[in-house]
Amino acid sequence: MVQMEKAAASQHRHPSNALEVSVEAGNHGDAAYLDDDGRPRRTGTMWTASAHIITAVIGSGVLSLAWAIAQLGWAAGPAVMLLFAGVIYYTSTLLAECYRSGDPENGKRNYTYMDAVRSSLGGAKVGLCGAIQYANLVGVAIGYTIAASISMQAIRRAGCFHAKGHAVPCKSSSNPYMILFGVVEIIFSQIPDFDQIWWLSIVAAVMSFTYSGIGLGLGVAQTVANGGFKGSLTGVAVGEGVTATQKVWRSLQAFGNIAFAYSYSIILIEIQDTIKAPPPSEAKVMRKATAVSVATTTLFYMLCGCAGYAAFGDDAPDNLLTGFGFYEPFWLLDVANAAIVVHLVGAYQVFCQPLFAFVEKQAHRSWPHSAFISKELNSGRFLVSTRSGWPGARRSCV
Repeated sequence: MVQMEKAAASQHRHPSNALEVSVEAGNHGDAAYLDDDGRPRRTGTMWTASAHIITAVIGSGVLSLAWAIAQLGWAAGPAVMLLFAGVIYYTSTLLAECYRSGDPENGKRNYTYMDAVRSSLGGAKVGLCGAIQYANLVGVAIGYTIAASISMQAIRRAGCFHAKGHAVPCKSSSNPYMILFGVVEIIFSQIPDFDQIWWLSIVAAVMSFTYSGIGLGLGVAQTVANGGFKGSLTGVAVGEGVTATQKVWRSLQAFGNIAFAYSYSIILIEIQDTIKAPPPSEAKVMRKATAVSVATTTLFYMLCGCAGYAAFGDDAPDNLLTGFGFYEPFWLLDVANAAIVVHLVGAYQVFCQPLFAFVEKQAHRSWPHSAFISKELNSGRFLVSTRSGWPGARRSCV
């Protein structure tokens, strides 16, 4: 009897993680709203996971694929795209199996990429992989901020070129646009759970198809205006202002551009953690989502990259829309660049959620009793605090 009283007192002083999360989610005492790990029930499907992946994968980098193909040519360019599509699909299916340790339907969940590394490898490899992941995420965030500011700047330049002519420099600073993008991201980062931003991922995915489609259409129109396809089997030739060393480096850069265009594995586990509980297992659903997403992105990459190369040949710009390979119709370029900005807003959130979670966990461990760290202010879909994000990562910091 004494032992039972002690156990009850201990339970009262140290409530379980499941209870903490259910109270936090507003579902205390209602198991129907909880998953097998005691956390709020996940509702993601193959289609929402595909939207998240497409948002992460199809970035503004698709507009640089024409330049990449120009360095490799008609023979190697499309072949390299198919190669990396196969690589990312295979590695993603392997990584999806790491979401649960042991049984694929009832095993322990690994909520983040780092949890999967800790369960599978452990030791010093956790710190090494963590440093690589977070450094990669910081780099992606910086790149997205710069890309968004360039697209916003391109909208202003397109109007300037239309009004004053193509010979006018139409220069302007990108700093105000970077600041504006940062303010918007601070606001959206307050959305409490990743599965609650599915609508943002869908909007971002639609925007990616919008600007990719515009780039494709302009490339096809330019090809028709040229009266045929440009380009060669081997791409930019040595001797026409290009040395052998430059050819090698540009080819390697083209490989890097294409590989980066398919990169999303560092957030695959976090996306998988939004999928509803089995059956079927999360790994099976994720394999289907990966297949749909990789096939879709590869089709768009092929169309956009090849159309751009066919239109400009070896002179393809490094970005079809912001590099001003096209000047008219200027309003269509504005629509495409606006779509890029909206897409990057969503893609930034998808990529940075693990980084937000890491910062929040460290802050909570360092200042567990700070009101600034733990206090929350609910406002509709937004949760104003330093704790908001992945249901498996950022909720666990309590």
